[in-house]
Amino acid sequence: MSKRILLILIATMFGSFNSFSNEIIEKDSSRSKTISFKIKVKSADKVKIKVAPLKFNKHLAYSFTLDDGYRSAYLTAFPLLNGGKISKSSINEWKIDQGGDGTTSKGLFYSDGMGNKIPFKLGLAINGGAIGDFSAYRGHLSWAEVKEMYNAGWDILNHGFHHATKHGTNYLTEVTENTTSIKQNLDFTMSHFVVPGGQGDTGYHLEYEKEALNNGHLSVASYYGVGPVFKVDSKVNLDKMITARTFVQSSKDTIGFKTMDHYLKTLDSIIKQPNALWFNEFTHGTGTTNLWNLSMRFPDFKYYMTALADKYGVKGNDSIWMAPWQEVYEYIWLRDRIKVDYQQRDKEIEVTIALPEIPQTFRYRDISLTIDTASKFEIESNNPDLKIKEDGKTTHKQIFIQLK
Repeated sequence: MSKRILLILIATMFGSFNSFSNEIIEKDSSRSKTISFKIKVKSADKVKIKVAPLKFNKHLAYSFTLDDGYRSAYLTAFPLLNGGKISKSSINEWKIDQGGDGTTSKGLFYSDGMGNKIPFKLGLAINGGAIGDFSAYRGHLSWAEVKEMYNAGWDILNHGFHHATKHGTNYLTEVTENTTSIKQNLDFTMSHFVVPGGQGDTGYHLEYEKEALNNGHLSVASYYGVGPVFKVDSKVNLDKMITARTFVQSSKDTIGFKTMDHYLKTLDSIIKQPNALWFNEFTHGTGTTNLWNLSMRFPDFKYYMTALADKYGVKGNDSIWMAPWQEVYEYIWLRDRIKVDYQQRDKEIEVTIALPEIPQTFRYRDISLTIDTASKFEIESNNPDLKIKEDGKTTHKQIFIQLK
């Protein structure tokens, strides 16, 4: 077993977590509220309902982030995962090829377990000071490109306004100016921070962590911290979370995909664990050139993501929830703070869910319930604040709730 696999498995087995309970609710919240709906089953047999550890009751949440806002994210990664035309060779201002193979992708998908395919989505850690609307040869994304990916479900994470790390950096300004920049250009407020890497004073990452957490950010990805693997079948301590980053990168050896197979073997060892898990990884560029030798060459990226989709997506066992950091964080945060009660009377079940006050910066307000019944069922709800989907006519296993 490689050192990398061993370290990740140790993190999985011995991470520090509190005991899980769906009976937790912020009782002092003046804005907490209750929602309810009815389930009508075909049989009077007793039904069991509980909150799913992960959205759509998946076994593994896998969050993958592209650092620095390089244009290869839009030219190659986005069309590969979401479906579309992958760019041909595209030489940027640094004389580096950020393009791909010029093919057309049908997209890479997992399912919601209810017959609907969902494309793989990544996160983008960007520096607002580098985003613009320059020539096609620019190295960084444009605002229009970032907006298109955001609208497709990709999440945007704060990476500092200038990616500054050297002596004299104003860490507070880096955090807050980037927040302002994204708010002005894209009209939303970022809530998660990724410490930029580079040369700097000893412990500079600690300054970024402090300023991010003190200025509205809920979590920080840094050099050291908890993770990168989290057990999520119990309550996860998300309070001022600081996580350790791990990277997936191409090697200097361009023959075959041995390096990618090594990363895939690590992931496979994680997903085979009996508990539901959340795994978080990063890279930089995804173009044909290994940007700064800190990235994935597009052939490697395509091989890696396609292998994940084929094995764990809709073409495989459909056990993966391929979602950005913010989406997974917000699901777990809400999951750990709701209280679910239900009363069954013959073939009718009244479900009541007490909700906490949800932060305004949250993008997602989703709840997945598992239902243990062999009977077909249907949902009855007149609540305009809810959108409910279920598999009551097919596999009879889950209920998905979106709060408006």
